[in-house]
Amino acid sequence: MSLTCYLPRDTTTLALGGQGIAAALVEHAARRSLDMELVRSGSRGAFWLEPLLEVVRDGQRMAFGPLTAEEVPGVLDALAADVTSHPLYLGDPQAIPWLAQQQRLTFSRAGLGDPLSIAHYQSHQGFAGLQRALTLSPQEIVTELTESGLRGRGGAAFPAGIKWQTVLDTSAQQKFVVCNADEGDSGTFADRLLMESDPLQLIEGMIIAGLAVGATQGYIYLRSEYPEAFHMLSEAIAAAQQAGYLGRDICGTGRAFALELRLGAGAYICGEETALLDSLEGKRGVVRAKPPLPAVQGLFDQPTLVHNVLTLAAASTVLARGAKCYRDWGMGRSRGTLTVQLAGNIRRGGLVEIPFGPSLREVVENFGGGTASGRPIKAIQVGGPLGAYLPEAQWDTALDYESFADIGAMLGHGGVVVFDDSADMSAQARFAMEFCAAESCGKCTPCRIGAVRGVELVDRIIAREAPQENTALLRELCDTMEHGSLCAMGGLTPNPVRSALDYFVEDFG
Repeated sequence: MSLTCYLPRDTTTLALGGQGIAAALVEHAARRSLDMELVRSGSRGAFWLEPLLEVVRDGQRMAFGPLTAEEVPGVLDALAADVTSHPLYLGDPQAIPWLAQQQRLTFSRAGLGDPLSIAHYQSHQGFAGLQRALTLSPQEIVTELTESGLRGRGGAAFPAGIKWQTVLDTSAQQKFVVCNADEGDSGTFADRLLMESDPLQLIEGMIIAGLAVGATQGYIYLRSEYPEAFHMLSEAIAAAQQAGYLGRDICGTGRAFALELRLGAGAYICGEETALLDSLEGKRGVVRAKPPLPAVQGLFDQPTLVHNVLTLAAASTVLARGAKCYRDWGMGRSRGTLTVQLAGNIRRGGLVEIPFGPSLREVVENFGGGTASGRPIKAIQVGGPLGAYLPEAQWDTALDYESFADIGAMLGHGGVVVFDDSADMSAQARFAMEFCAAESCGKCTPCRIGAVRGVELVDRIIAREAPQENTALLRELCDTMEHGSLCAMGGLTPNPVRSALDYFVEDFG
């Protein structure tokens, strides 16, 4: 019996015993004299099924999961007999309802094969966007991206085409493309999953961006807590260089783009683009005043295009499939697909890629399957630690940027964290202020001092010390932080605090 086995080597699978499963597969295949090839693939993002083993036998691909090393012999036994009888047998992975109901553009290759294989990447439309970009002028590339309607996936949702046009129109002998891969929001892991499951897509997107804006040097600023992504990106960059996609002569066209990988400083604030640029320059990560914008005066005072991982990856899809194809997905001014990351107290956690438009309730119920505890959902936080806590009355809000803005919330990076009815929302409000106090760069007073005073006020309210007066003072403090902070760190911290006060007042005593 000849088998090809696919087992992810992403962080989630490794944390759940993936290395032990790989060792068991090799050992037991040898004992049985099986002709087996083990491919360490990327993950499809169905974390509730990880470790997910996929096996190709006689041209048929089938999945088993969640698997342990002890269950490997049983799976091999089933493959030699009635495979459908095995309790972990899931059939064709593409037909698993949780995956089949998604519409994947950015993550279309995730989990299919070796993420470091240039040949595998090319066989699934990899570098098709770059090849097309090499036939276009810089302005034609920027126009294509603008017409796609792609907006930044890092949280601010700023139209990507405007950024690209600004950098293109700014004169300088040296320009840069910087990837913000310092993914630090709670409940988010889409950047990590893409870098570990399809790193060549990010590289392709950055090369396209460089061609578009006239930059010949790129940097990936990677979160220091992502060691596996660091290894994957390092190997992927080396493979792309060897294949002629990076360097002084891209695909023999005489056009150049170099790419370097840099580890972050372990600070949440370095996810803010100007603090990130300071850190890249070797300084302490501190937020810069704007203007000037990084697109005009960024890294080393040169025009710099800064995007997060998903935005740059999506650029490769736009160039490969065309602006109209990408724009046809989504709704309103929210075009393309949204990568929802289901986390917290959730039964089926993982990454869901769908067009903008379905409601929050639909996604949490249909894909998430409710809480892991089995208790009723009390609140859902969307958009990371600075996102609002949403009560049930707001769960029918459509997942698009404008609809969330209308209710005083934000989609952010797409993180969705679920809380059941045992959660104490006053403790969550306190955590928001405490988080800001710990992670503030310290440059502006409203954020640096305001967050510390915010923790004290929440403690007084919980202790029932003049609760009405202190609640009013806390709301005034939130207004000051929102309007007076230099960046979104202090400016958005009031979101979770206000929402907890507005919708879960019973938790404050």
